[in-house]
Amino acid sequence: MTERSDTPADANEQWLVEAIARLKDGRAVRRDFGGGGRLHIDRLLPFLCVHLVGDRHQPVARDIAQANAAYLLAPDEETATPVIAAVGRVIEEHLGMFLVLEFAELESDDPPVRDAPFLPPFLIEVVTGASAAERAAANAMIETASTIEGKFRTPHAALVERARETRAEKVALRLDCPYLTVRFAPIYCEPGTRRTYPQLRERLIASLFDAGLRAVAAFASARSDAFRLPTHRAFGRKAFVDAVVRADRGIDEIASSFDFLLAVTPINADAAWAEFSSSGFSLSPRLYYRPLTLQIEMAKRKLFSLNFEHLEDPLLYALYREKQQEVDLQLSMISARETRKFVELGRALYGPVEAGLFNVAAEILAQTAPEVRLPSAPDYKRDCDYIRERAQAMISAYRRQSPDFAASVEVRDDLPAGLLVSRGQLLIARSSALDADRVEALLSHEVGVHLLTYFNGSAQGLRILRSGLAGYEGMQEGLAVFAEYLSAGMTVDRLRVLAARVIGCAAMLDGATLPETYRLLADDHGFAKAEAFNIALRIHRGGGLVKDAIYLRGLLQLLAHLAEGGSLEPFWIGKIAASHFGAIQELSLRGLLGAAAVRPLFLDDVNARDRLERARKGITPLDMVAD
Repeated sequence: MTERSDTPADANEQWLVEAIARLKDGRAVRRDFGGGGRLHIDRLLPFLCVHLVGDRHQPVARDIAQANAAYLLAPDEETATPVIAAVGRVIEEHLGMFLVLEFAELESDDPPVRDAPFLPPFLIEVVTGASAAERAAANAMIETASTIEGKFRTPHAALVERARETRAEKVALRLDCPYLTVRFAPIYCEPGTRRTYPQLRERLIASLFDAGLRAVAAFASARSDAFRLPTHRAFGRKAFVDAVVRADRGIDEIASSFDFLLAVTPINADAAWAEFSSSGFSLSPRLYYRPLTLQIEMAKRKLFSLNFEHLEDPLLYALYREKQQEVDLQLSMISARETRKFVELGRALYGPVEAGLFNVAAEILAQTAPEVRLPSAPDYKRDCDYIRERAQAMISAYRRQSPDFAASVEVRDDLPAGLLVSRGQLLIARSSALDADRVEALLSHEVGVHLLTYFNGSAQGLRILRSGLAGYEGMQEGLAVFAEYLSAGMTVDRLRVLAARVIGCAAMLDGATLPETYRLLADDHGFAKAEAFNIALRIHRGGGLVKDAIYLRGLLQLLAHLAEGGSLEPFWIGKIAASHFGAIQELSLRGLLGAAAVRPLFLDDVNARDRLERARKGITPLDMVAD
């Protein structure tokens, strides 16, 4: 909660006295004061970012400053100076160093070079003092700022000595402590207007925020060898503001208001198979879907009414904006169910079947074709009741690790044969019949990965980690398939199904109908009739869903990740992709995320650990079967 004072800052002001007392006790401070001012410090750090609000609107400079874990917004120099001095004394006393970073915008976008062959560069000035630590900070800021991409314009970063500054726009602050002033051209505005380029604005904020943290890290290293962190991003926030909690709850509420897979999965799979068989496998069967209880337009209005502008954290802002766009695509797909538009929206959400993935799938099918391998003895089948019993036993074992692992199991009549996780629930089709040696492996897939990451994500305090960061599904399914391998359940038949899904998705994207996809799998690749139909039905559900290609793609990405020395541990925190590793690492270093509450049971098996070590040395999907 932000405390508020309507008076300007003064060294003797009661609110400032109380704030300094909190800092001395190691407590956080967030206090608004007169003139649009705010002091926010979530813990003692060797810096304070400052922005003087003044009479001129400088929204990007303000956002950069308040993205930091320690910042001051003040109406003018007179108000800011006593606050900075008081805060600086406490930080210097506790940490032995203190740096002020002031962010401001130049009045206009006045290019420093006018004879550039293309669009001219834009100016970034870094004004610094003469001390070695200030110079180290300024050089780090210059080096990082010079790499900013500004929509076809490159930055011209200039180092200015404070004593020699001659520009009309003087440094507003006059301080007795080390400080830098960073001023930049407002390239996020359309020339001659105050209309903004939103993407450029976001990029500028994120880039200069990062450059500021690098400057702080360089300053701290120059002042003391003992003050070193694993990464400059560890200087970021260790506490969420209320706006983050509201945004997180809001987007989770919308994402949880529908189940995408249930919405696009037919409820008459058995009847559809009977109809398809009776047509001589030549006519597409009629597919029926659950009536939508969700009002798409209302959900979209609610989705885009969420305000991410006050999160004060560029990293979280990017994660929530990505998730907003993904949920929007899912809602659009549901509304376009059973139309060709559904296929194209799916292509946008899950990507096409790239040539490399297609070639791997084709090679798997060729290497495992029925005519090139010995027939296997028929395995004993386990029905839905046995699967439910084993699932409940596994969930009980996970609940012994954490009582919050409150998963449930339900046998359903309205699902195609197989298992499906919907948030915290495992759904089992009544028609399911699994080979005995596949039961534990498939439960490791569904319970040990999908349910585990749902409940671990719930325990992190950010609900977006349970509903999933944008684009998480590919790596999540790859991880779940890999869990089958670690559980000694990867079979030739299972690998063939994953490859067939890729080949079938490619055919569907090229315009193949369900009967054509069926014949491709049954006639060209030797799948049994019922299995070929089951695969084709999954691919053509909703009107054509390319999602089934992500299982093999995700597995290949995971195997590459392990071969490159990557760890599995971050994946257990919640539903994330490998592209989120940097974000998860930063949030963990900042103390915003903890260790996974529950770890997969299959990792406790010594044979599973041996398989994992072999995977780290580099294996292919076909090697997983031979193991």
